[in-house]
Amino acid sequence: MLAIERAPEPTDEARVLIGELEAVLAAEYPPEQRHGLLLEAIFHPQIRFFLARLDGVAVGCGGVLLLADFAEVKRMYVRQPQRGRGIGQALLGRIEAETSVAGLTLLRLETGTAQRAAMRLYEKAGFRRCEAFHPYAAMPPERIAGSVFFEKRLQLAERQATA
Repeated sequence: MLAIERAPEPTDEARVLIGELEAVLAAEYPPEQRHGLLLEAIFHPQIRFFLARLDGVAVGCGGVLLLADFAEVKRMYVRQPQRGRGIGQALLGRIEAETSVAGLTLLRLETGTAQRAAMRLYEKAGFRRCEAFHPYAAMPPERIAGSVFFEKRLQLAERQATA
């Protein structure tokens, strides 16, 4: 059974998952091309962070940074052995719902050129490639040389649309 739950504070499970994600990214990109938030920064009031549990075990995570004009997907990760089981789609679904409920209709993300499975997931979910957005657009080109940017337009949640 798959469950997506909000993690309001750093837990050991979140630390382990973010550590695994960092190890994957460190093998592919130099430090200046890695733009992930530190664990403590993930638990900022503007961020909703989620753990994906499969049969009670944390196997993935992802969050969303809610800004004034758009939201940004942060720290998406699913452990390799559990990929292909709909966990990434479930995390994205929860992130999209949170974005919509917050009254935002634009969801963006930055990922790396080597994250081919992630790019397929995002494209399958309706994301389209776009130009670099803030804060990445202000970075020197060598800092985003390994980056690919995506965005997706969302519908407002029903309760927001009728309010």
